Amino acid sequence: MTAVPETVLTIGDVSALTGLSAHTLRFYEQEGLFAAPVRRNGAGRRVFTEREVGWLKVCVKLRSSGMSLPDIRRYAQLVRQGPGNEAERFEILRLHETKVRRQMAELQDALDVIQGKVALYADHLAAGSAGQLWRDGPDCTPASSGRDGPSEDEPGRG
Repeated sequence: MTAVPETVLTIGDVSALTGLSAHTLRFYEQEGLFAAPVRRNGAGRRVFTEREVGWLKVCVKLRSSGMSLPDIRRYAQLVRQGPGNEAERFEILRLHETKVRRQMAELQDALDVIQGKVALYADHLAAGSAGQLWRDGPDCTPASSGRDGPSEDEPGRG
């Protein structure tokens, strides 16, 4: 069976596929964030394959979820080293997963408060009592379920 040649991608192609600028791709290479050394063609230009694009897409998700560059670098170093360090790679990912789950819980709490504020404002605007908002300062508690409108005993919530 004949091997299918890999598609070679330019830095511009990879930029378009990942959303990372050419400058960022060069920075990632300089910082050792690739799982394999970046190859170059006969003219010395960087060339990539779909495999590198896949790796970069993972890096983008790790960064956008708050993983530090040193942690991504360490993870990439371990991948480059090959088999035998899977437990350490697992630990890096597990710790990051825990951090992301904590951030998600904090964001959910924030969303609950915001949704309560939106519901409160909607109720007051519909009832024509929006002037009562903030009379006694802000209330950051989530809205209680089943509210029919602004409560008369809570005129200053806002």
